[in-house]
Amino acid sequence: MRSIKLVLGLSALGASSLAQTPVKKFEPVSFAQVTINDNFWKPAMEKVATTTLQACILQTEIKTPRIRNFEKVARNKGEKHEGIFYDDSDVYKALEAIAYSLKNYPDASLEKKADEWIDKIAAAQLPDGYLNTWYTLGGLENRWSDMSMHEDYNGGHLIEAAVAYYNATGKRKLLDVAIKFANHFDNTFGPGKKNWVTGHQELELALVKLYKSTQNKKYLDLAHWLLEERGHKLAKGYTWTDWKDTAYAQDAVPVRLQKEITGHAVRAMYMYTGAADVAALTGDAGYLTAMNNVWEDVVYHNMYLTGGIGSSGSNEGFSNDYDLPNEQAYCETCASVGMVFWNQRMNTLTGDSKFIDVLERSLYNAARDGLSLSGDHFFYGNPLASNGRHFRREWFGTACCPANIARLVASLGDYIYGVSDKGIWVNLFIGSKATMRIGKAEVPLTMETNYPWEGSVKLTVQQKVKTKFAIHVRIPGWAQGQAVPGDLYVFEDKTPALFTLAVNGKQVPYTLEKGYAVIDREWKKDDMIELSLPMEVKRVKPRAELKQDEDRVALQRGPIVYCVEGADNNDKAWNILLPDKTSFQTSFQKDLLGGVEIIQFQAPTIQLSNDGQTVSTEVKTITAIPYYSWCNRGQNQMQIWLPRKIKDIKINY
Repeated sequence: MRSIKLVLGLSALGASSLAQTPVKKFEPVSFAQVTINDNFWKPAMEKVATTTLQACILQTEIKTPRIRNFEKVARNKGEKHEGIFYDDSDVYKALEAIAYSLKNYPDASLEKKADEWIDKIAAAQLPDGYLNTWYTLGGLENRWSDMSMHEDYNGGHLIEAAVAYYNATGKRKLLDVAIKFANHFDNTFGPGKKNWVTGHQELELALVKLYKSTQNKKYLDLAHWLLEERGHKLAKGYTWTDWKDTAYAQDAVPVRLQKEITGHAVRAMYMYTGAADVAALTGDAGYLTAMNNVWEDVVYHNMYLTGGIGSSGSNEGFSNDYDLPNEQAYCETCASVGMVFWNQRMNTLTGDSKFIDVLERSLYNAARDGLSLSGDHFFYGNPLASNGRHFRREWFGTACCPANIARLVASLGDYIYGVSDKGIWVNLFIGSKATMRIGKAEVPLTMETNYPWEGSVKLTVQQKVKTKFAIHVRIPGWAQGQAVPGDLYVFEDKTPALFTLAVNGKQVPYTLEKGYAVIDREWKKDDMIELSLPMEVKRVKPRAELKQDEDRVALQRGPIVYCVEGADNNDKAWNILLPDKTSFQTSFQKDLLGGVEIIQFQAPTIQLSNDGQTVSTEVKTITAIPYYSWCNRGQNQMQIWLPRKIKDIKINY
């Protein structure tokens, strides 16, 4: 009876019937089916499995009171809560990262630690399923009274951790805790019960994951209902002044009517990820339209060249179109992680590779920048220029970013391939092995590449029996003369690159569909696809409305955005010009920054005399490094956008 009431409640708000046909073009291949041996990503994953997760454990268990709060609840001695009301979520995100890592790199001691945490979490859950240390220790009578207090946000991360840990280990203790919490929420909220407009979205996408894991449709229905609650003036109890502006929490208009990105960047990404999930499973046309409209507003007007979003620190999110400052960029790591989540969902929903173009940009640049090469220092915000004041930190008071980037890197296998009963999609070029099922056929696939430093990609199919299906190989937008979807950033030279595609050494016919080269044929064991992408250095120009970047250019090679850093350029990065028609040389430096391809060029540098009265220029060899690798050698100057003319240069640093 509950599901019938829920459908009626949604329809009253203008929702489509939940009984529609799913519209996904394909499903992502799970990280559990993918073994990554990539030269670029495997070292980062190993660093997360060891150093990053140990840093998370140290901070969560020893240096901060996060685990201690769960222990206090279980003791029931009237002890006070320590820390911030959303700290529980950091425990859950760390557990989720541990789950992915255990699948990639089994570790008995790490699994034992996770089980210890899970026992403490389970002991802190109330009999009715409620689980939140802030309210349980500080005033249980006030629970579910203030929509801004992250109760359901914490619960969403609990669910995500539980599903991941169950999938990785087969242990369901945490999953049972999550189910009990979800049932408590479902018993409390919904049509005919209480309204709820969460201040920090997250539960929506988590409930979809729980639905997929349990096949209990009430969790999908509940996710849909939460989305439908927004934009109807139902929010209550917001304790922060900012949240009285309903746009801050994407609550100004109903989700299906939204056309512009507003407010807090991370909350937006999580909500739109959940909306895309619901749209994929229900075929909700309103959500499909809204997701495309908002996505275009983000990418066409509000995205940094690095794929980062959220320029404003005051609201940790969006301000006005084209307001994208560089040194003052907020550009939170969690928002870049959210861009990866959302764009993956949009890709599987539509089958369009433009979403992977954006995902790849965010992944290799803005998100990867959030984690140091050593694995134990982090960026919360990711500026595109620095006068030397920025540095990576061991931890933060609000510590959402460390575990968030850890869980993304550990689950990287989720983003490489897609599969349907008609074929395989190759989205990211990451050295790996995967096994997929197409109909009744089991198809092992191997990818060999030294991407992003080299453009050669080899795909070998290894199924035992000849099988007919299509392989869709993504041809990146940057290889087709397009810097990004839309025209926020463009290459000075828009000429499409000459890529080649061959099967078993011979050119083959293919069709280009939504950015994928599609080869549909009967495949036999050891058939090999070879893709060659030219890795040219490209000069990038901004749209005229980007006043902060006026008369400036940036450098990109493949998917990698470059910067100049003082560590390579006589401690200076703000006195360099990049004139038109500059020629570039590239080389791989295996002992620099974990092994990177550098760009070098001759360029004028501006010098100020000792008395400050005279300006002179001197041509020097300038070295540019991948943006994600900056600030791993201490605090120093950095810039992505370099002036083309002397009028726009700063020399007082």
